[in-house]
Amino acid sequence: MTPISYNGNITIPIAILSGLVQNTLGSLLPGITATLIVLTFIGTMGAKILKPKAVENNEFLNTLFNVSPLWFSSRILGAVFALCTLFQIGPEWIWSGDTGGLLLNDLLPVLFAVFLFAGLFLPLLLNFGLLEFFGSLLTKIMRPIFTLPGRSSIDCIASWLGDGTVGVLLTSKQYEEGYYTQREAAVIGTTFSAVSITFSLVVIAQVNLQHLFVPYYLTILLAGVTAAIIVPRIPPLSKKPDTYFGGIKKDDTELIPKGYTTFTWGFKKATERASKNVDPTEFFKSGMKNVLDLWLGVTPVVMAMGTLALIFATYTPLFTWLGLPFIPLLKLLQVPEAAAASETLVVGFADMFLPSVIATSIKSDMTRFIVACVSVTQLIYMSEVGGLLLGSKIPVSVKDLIIIFIERTLITLPVIVFMAHIIF
Repeated sequence: MTPISYNGNITIPIAILSGLVQNTLGSLLPGITATLIVLTFIGTMGAKILKPKAVENNEFLNTLFNVSPLWFSSRILGAVFALCTLFQIGPEWIWSGDTGGLLLNDLLPVLFAVFLFAGLFLPLLLNFGLLEFFGSLLTKIMRPIFTLPGRSSIDCIASWLGDGTVGVLLTSKQYEEGYYTQREAAVIGTTFSAVSITFSLVVIAQVNLQHLFVPYYLTILLAGVTAAIIVPRIPPLSKKPDTYFGGIKKDDTELIPKGYTTFTWGFKKATERASKNVDPTEFFKSGMKNVLDLWLGVTPVVMAMGTLALIFATYTPLFTWLGLPFIPLLKLLQVPEAAAASETLVVGFADMFLPSVIATSIKSDMTRFIVACVSVTQLIYMSEVGGLLLGSKIPVSVKDLIIIFIERTLITLPVIVFMAHIIF
């Protein structure tokens, strides 16, 4: 997660390693990810029908394969979409380059590689004191401003420097281990799973405004912080209960005993946590469980939900209709080409990159700038973070994600337009 310079760019080791895997496996990755999705379906079907003792008596396998009917349905759909796309069979609207093809050939290979190293090395973040240290150090900032424990700052940094998917994975594991309540996990997953700096650069380049990257990213930060302060304090996030996963809560490291400062107490808790992890085999065993959980548990959901969202975005006027209510607001904010911009505000729910692709036909530099900023600050994309959230243990529903997406859009849009009027 530590930023380093590589080939003239600032990146993180996990991004470099995942890039090497993608370059090495190349055209094999769509087939590999499709195979994993089909294996997940077969394993789930076997667990449901045959109910083997090996699965039922193993907590990890039982959790992985013995899922609710909703997740079973998504795995069936994911397998169907993956096979149709891999072999280009069935209706073209399932496997075209704008729908299933985009997921299987472009997004899932990236996720496969990121999941491999993020899952494998996740115990380094979780088990060796980093979260305990920052949890103590940053509580006085995170609690009053964002209503969150200090350790959540690491989730945000992991997303910001690496990828939103790493942040979701980190949050989900912390929630399952009793460090976050339902409300805290939902807030972090939907608010702090930020788009990486690297992908933000891709988005601004897509709308041909890369020379404005510095004001663009400052605008994203301002709008993102504004949303992070407001959204957790309004429904549906504010209504989530402050109860723990399985009713189990870990020791509270936020309370600083007498005789300690936030630094010394955080350091003490961190060293205690690190001293408990001395077995390398347990480290790799835990890491491989994370990898399998992501490959088999999350990938089918992303394929199913992402493809469905992209089908609606590409082959129906649904998002055009949903964008109509934004036209008066955009006109009120004096945004040029308001009608063209309105569709991009909603289509981001399907995929983060779609708004900037559509925006290339918009002539106004200011409007393209606004679209690029809004698409990055909305965060809830069904083809990636949205699908991951639904596939994780984090307690959010599709309805929650839709409402939060609209809230984030309405909160960040005026901030971004204000900045755009200053810049242009």
